[in-house]
Amino acid sequence: MGAAGQDPSLSPAAEPWPRPAVAWYALAILVVAFIFSFIDRIILAMLVEPLKQDLGLTDTQLGVLQGLAFAVFYAAVGLPIGRLADRYSRRAIIGWGVFLWSVMTAVCGLARNFWELFLARVGVGVGEAALSPAAYSMIADYFPREKLGRAIGVYQAGAFFGAGLSFLVGGLVIQLVSQAGAISLPLIGAVRPWQMVLFAVGLPGVLIALLMLTVREPARRGTLAGHGAGIPFGTVVRYAVQRWRVFVMHFIGFALLAVPITTTITWGFTYFVRVLGYSPPQAALTMGSILVVLSPLGVYAGGWLADMFQQRGYRDGTLRVGLLAAILLVPLCALATTISTPAVAVALFCPLVFVASLSMAVAPAALQVIAPNQMRAQISATWMLVLNLVTAGLGPTAVGVITDAVFGDPLAVGSSMALVNCVSVPLGALALWAALAPFRAAAAEQSG
Repeated sequence: MGAAGQDPSLSPAAEPWPRPAVAWYALAILVVAFIFSFIDRIILAMLVEPLKQDLGLTDTQLGVLQGLAFAVFYAAVGLPIGRLADRYSRRAIIGWGVFLWSVMTAVCGLARNFWELFLARVGVGVGEAALSPAAYSMIADYFPREKLGRAIGVYQAGAFFGAGLSFLVGGLVIQLVSQAGAISLPLIGAVRPWQMVLFAVGLPGVLIALLMLTVREPARRGTLAGHGAGIPFGTVVRYAVQRWRVFVMHFIGFALLAVPITTTITWGFTYFVRVLGYSPPQAALTMGSILVVLSPLGVYAGGWLADMFQQRGYRDGTLRVGLLAAILLVPLCALATTISTPAVAVALFCPLVFVASLSMAVAPAALQVIAPNQMRAQISATWMLVLNLVTAGLGPTAVGVITDAVFGDPLAVGSSMALVNCVSVPLGALALWAALAPFRAAAAEQSG
């Protein structure tokens, strides 16, 4: 991926923007990387039942593997990686991250117990921490502000396209390897279908890491005067503390709004199998089809709405999209996973996935509007820290714990999802409401 040497791309804001072909090519590669990251992140959601049988895991342990094992270490390394991305080659940082998480996904297939799988998932989280903070920073240097919402919307849509693709591809691979009978690999020996799934989705990511070599590092824009070589960490902290209200409310608000899509992705498949009586291939096809179409559409629609608000003079347009999503989400979260009739449940899952995806592009887009260039990756990494602790950490884990400890019934997984989602969304809306005024002030400061 090349040495992560000092980034020579610092330049005055007057430098022309990259040609559209260059910008969109780079965005396309970043989207492909994001798709693979979500496939590798989400694939365990399809393997809940085989892992329970083969490794003797509980719902609580599976919630930890899907959430905390990934999120805590993703968060722990996200900040130092974000600081590196604000000073060095973002392209190289992303490339090495893709390589690491792809290999560690395959290593998950070698696990023989909970702790081995836990450590492998930690490796996946560490690798994926390198992607989004650096990618957000690069996209903000490829696209002008009036196109930024849509550009980040396209990027974020890749994540949820990847989530849907994970179910479709995973379901197909499970079906194929199950029909293949006993499988034996060199040096490994006999492997089970769930192990082959992890090998099959992890190792191709190494090729995506090599594709990052074809992406150009864009010139940095919106830099603070006198800090061309990078901003001291203390300055970053002081900047954020002075504007603590906008950052804290943004982080908490958008993270809580992301809980419904996270619980849907991590536990929706299990709900379809346990409660609605779908076979694993049927559940994979249904969940995959809903996610691969409606989630990217929702993400892109959110970015489009944010750009529309921006063009009409609303500096807080990104937050307005989040508030709109929250209003629509509450009834959908209450109903979609508490219905035992398959046709009705599927009909409710469709708008749930679309609306739950609306805020996913506007959250990072908002940060690029209010943060100076040399702080963007660090602030975005802090955002990803909070996002993952709340969504990947608390969301899936809380569903597993509530199902085991509160309801004491595996068939109550849908009720656990509804409870977690219906608490998260109103609290998120209140936080975004509190952020409106300070966000407008911070946006005016950056544009002035």
